[in-house]
Amino acid sequence: MKLPDQRWYIASPNPDQVKMLVAETGLSPLLAQVILNRGIDSPNLAQVYINPEVETLPDPLDEFPDLLSSIELLKEAIEIGEKIAICGDYDADGMTSTSLLLRALTHLGGDAYYEIPSRMKDGYGINERIVEKFAEEGVGVVLTVDNGIAAYEPIKRAIELGLTVIITDHHDLPEKLPPADAILNPKLLSIHSPYRGLAGVGVAYILAVTLAEQFNKTEEIIDSLLELFTLGTIADLAPLVGVNRRWLKKGLKQLPNSQLAGIQALMQVAGVSEEQKQLKPDDIGFKLGPRINAVGRIGDPQTAIELLTTDDPGIALERAMQCEQINGKRKGLCEEIEKEAIHLIKTTPINYKKDRVLVVINHKWHHGVIGIVASRLVERYGVPVFIGTYEEDDPSKIRGSARGIEEFNIFEALVYCDDLLGKYGGHKAAGGFGLKSNNLIAFKERLSQFAHQLLEPHHIKPLVKIDGEANFKQLNAQLYQHIDSLQPWGIENAFPVFWTPNVKILEQRTVGKNHLKLVLGQEDGQEMKAIAWRFGSYFPLPKRLDIAYKLTENYWNGTVNIELEIVGVRLPAGTTIQPKNTFTYQGKDYICHYFKQEKELRIKNAQGKVLAVRKGQQKGLLGINRQEAKEVDVTQNPYFDIIKAAMNTLNLTK
Repeated sequence: MKLPDQRWYIASPNPDQVKMLVAETGLSPLLAQVILNRGIDSPNLAQVYINPEVETLPDPLDEFPDLLSSIELLKEAIEIGEKIAICGDYDADGMTSTSLLLRALTHLGGDAYYEIPSRMKDGYGINERIVEKFAEEGVGVVLTVDNGIAAYEPIKRAIELGLTVIITDHHDLPEKLPPADAILNPKLLSIHSPYRGLAGVGVAYILAVTLAEQFNKTEEIIDSLLELFTLGTIADLAPLVGVNRRWLKKGLKQLPNSQLAGIQALMQVAGVSEEQKQLKPDDIGFKLGPRINAVGRIGDPQTAIELLTTDDPGIALERAMQCEQINGKRKGLCEEIEKEAIHLIKTTPINYKKDRVLVVINHKWHHGVIGIVASRLVERYGVPVFIGTYEEDDPSKIRGSARGIEEFNIFEALVYCDDLLGKYGGHKAAGGFGLKSNNLIAFKERLSQFAHQLLEPHHIKPLVKIDGEANFKQLNAQLYQHIDSLQPWGIENAFPVFWTPNVKILEQRTVGKNHLKLVLGQEDGQEMKAIAWRFGSYFPLPKRLDIAYKLTENYWNGTVNIELEIVGVRLPAGTTIQPKNTFTYQGKDYICHYFKQEKELRIKNAQGKVLAVRKGQQKGLLGINRQEAKEVDVTQNPYFDIIKAAMNTLNLTK
C-alpha cells in the first residue's frame, strides 16, 4: 500500500478568540478559525478582512517618497512631447505592467513606447544595450517596470547619457540602490504599509492612477487599469493581503464585463464563462495567467502586449489564439522536462533528503519553462528545488530557476552562494540564477550547507496546512457561499483546508490520466463525493483514512453540488497496515500475485474467484478454476480498475 508522504500542520487557534470572532462577525466557528489562522485576531481587523473597503488607506503620495517627483517628471515629459521609453519584463507581471503604463501614458497624451529584453539573448531586466539604444532614439525618460532595482550599472550608464530614469519595481533591494532620478518600490516602505505586498503591476497602477489624477483624466481609464492590475497581480503570485486584496476584490467583479478587447478574447479562448458574476483567482492563476506567461517564456512578448493594448476585437482574438497555441506548446515542454527530471532524480540517484535541497541540471531544457517544472518538483518532493540548463550558445554557462518551501528563503540561499554565481535575483519563494558550469559542484555543496542550517529531515516532505477539523454535516452550500464571499483567496491568504478523521472509502475509481473519484462516508451515515487530483498512483486507497480537503462546487446537468477536493490523506491513528499484496476496492478485499515466468497477474476475491490476465492481453479469465473460468474483457470496468489497483499494490509498471 502506497500513500502520499506528507507532513500535516493542523492549526489550533485559541477557542476563546474563535468565540469572540463568531460573536463579533456572525461568521461560523469554522470560518472564524480560518481567519484567525490568517493572523486576523481582532474584531476591527476582521471587519476590514470581510469588507476591505471600510479601511481608510493612506495616500500613496505620503507612502512612496519618490512618487511626487515621478509624477512631476512624467507630467513634464508629456507636456513637452518628450519620448518616454518603458522597459518591461517578459513575465505576466512585467507584460501587464508595460501594457498598463502604455495605455495610461497614451491616454494622457504621452509619446510612449516599450522595449522588453529578450529572455534568450538578454536575460532579465534592463541592460546597457537597451539603455544605449534608448539614447540613440532620442528618449528623454526611461521608465522601468517590474525590474531595474538591481540594475546598478545600466542605470548609471543611462544617467551618464543624460536620460531621466524612473524605476518601478517590487523585487528585493540590493545593498546599493541604482542612481535613478526616482525609485518606486514597496520594499522601501514600512513592513506595516498596506502597499508593501504590491507586485510590479501594483506599483505601475499607483503611478498611472496618480498621474491621471494630475490631468483630471481618471474616469475614462480607471476600470481598464484596475483590470490589468488584477490580471498581473494574481498571475505573479503576489500576496493577497493589504491593498492587493482590496483592489482585487473589486477587479475580479469587473473582469467578466471588461471593456478591454484583449481580456474578453483571452477569457473566450481560455474557456472562462462570461456568465460568472465575478472571476476567482484560480480563473486567472490557472487559465488566463498561464496563457500570458507562456508568451514571455517561449514566444514573443509583443504578442501579449498587443493583446492587452489593442481596442480592435479582431486583433485581440488573433493574439489570444496565438497565446493559446504557445501555451499548448509550453504545456508539452513542461511535461517532457518534468518526466526527464524525475527520471534523472531516480536513476542518478540524487539524494535530496540527505542534501536537503534538490539541484537538477540537464542539457537542452528550455530555460523559459524550467521555473514551472521547479514548482512541480517542489509539490512532488517537498524540498527546495534549483533547476538549470546549459546555455545553447555557451555550454560553459548554466541558467536556472529556483522554488522554495516555507522554511527556506530562495533569495537568501542565492546570496549565500554569491561568489559562485553571475547574475541572480528573486525573493523568498522563487528566484533565478546563472553560473559557470565549473562552479556547479561547489554550488550544490554550498546550497546543501545553507539548507542544513534551516531544514531538518522532517521538513523534506510536501506540507499540508490545515485550518481545522470538520464534520460532513458542516460541509454544505451555505459554508461554501460564506467561503466564496471572502474571496480573493491565494498567496499568503490560502483557500481554507479542513480535515475529517477516520473516513470510510465507500467507492473509488480512476478518471482521466491520473485522478481518483471517490464516495466517502462517516459513521453517522453522512456521505460526500470527492475528487483527488493526481492521486491515481495511490489507487486503491485503503478502507479508512484521515482526509484533508478544500470545498468545491460541481456543476452537472444544471445542478450544483458541494464536493471535496482532496489535498492530503493519511492512515487514522492505530490503523494496522495491510499485507503488501492485499488491497481494497469498492469495499471488497482482494489478494494479488504476479507470476514472472508466465507473465500473469492473478487477483483473488473473498469468495475465491480469481481474475487472471497476461501482460499485453485484452482478455482475461475469471472463475474458481481455469476449467470453469469465463473469458472477460479486462479493458472494461470493473476489471480495468481492479487490475490497475493490483499493479499499483505490487508496484508493477504497465
